[in-house]
Amino acid sequence: MARPLESVPNFSEGRDRATIDALGEALGGQARLLDVHSDPDHNRSVFTLVGSAEELVESLVAGIACARERIDLRTHEGAHPRIGAADVVPLVPLVPEEMERAREAALALAERVGGELGLPVFLYGGLAPGRGPAFFRRGGVQELARRLEAGELVPDFGPPRLDERAGGVLVGARRPLIAFNVNLRGSPEAARGVAASVRERDGGFPGVRALGLELPGAGLVQVSMNVEDYEAVALHEIVERITREASARGAELVGSELVGLMPAGAALAAAGAMLGIEGFDASRVLELRLLED
Repeated sequence: MARPLESVPNFSEGRDRATIDALGEALGGQARLLDVHSDPDHNRSVFTLVGSAEELVESLVAGIACARERIDLRTHEGAHPRIGAADVVPLVPLVPEEMERAREAALALAERVGGELGLPVFLYGGLAPGRGPAFFRRGGVQELARRLEAGELVPDFGPPRLDERAGGVLVGARRPLIAFNVNLRGSPEAARGVAASVRERDGGFPGVRALGLELPGAGLVQVSMNVEDYEAVALHEIVERITREASARGAELVGSELVGLMPAGAALAAAGAMLGIEGFDASRVLELRLLED
């Protein structure tokens, strides 16, 4: 029996409960919806669902169609960068050996979104090496529209221009990652400086993508991260550096949050390190051993 695949679609709505619920209902039609994380400052919701490739594709098409009808980017405001109502839709294998299944499902989804829903689709991650979401989001929707108009970019599926209301959709296949945010009391400049200190691009931790954002509703600032390789760096190491770098900039750590779900291995790595247990890994956890085939 094939293992399920995971998908973690991100939609550009984190405030309107009716729309968030409608998205959840659409996504849970065939796949199993495990988690919904909505943030009003980001104005974004992240859904976690699992199922067979066929179940996920059907559910994701329904969810993206719902977003196209209910979310208007022309009036959207939020701290998180985005290029679409259904902004980024990754297919994720639970084990590395099934990456090809995830790629095939992502391509099937991209073709249907472009053809049936009439939205431009841009491939990223395992389907377009070297191109991550930031490649398309830089400068925002208006800059992406300009790049398309100038012929600098061409969608991989669907029409050649962004939809006026719904923008475009990023579809990819990738390894599991951890979406992890740390909230600070301090200035936006401090948050941006701390983000630069931990992200790979500026000499920080390998596989860490980070942005410094303002959270007006909470009266805080945030280091918003994707940890793409939790085996290369443990979460507690990232938090330790953020705490030091924030203090050096006159800011203080208030708390952290997990967006969606995280692999058990990441939690185990942090637990083993904090408790000082030598050689601690998944093989030492009763429930995980019981789940082994």
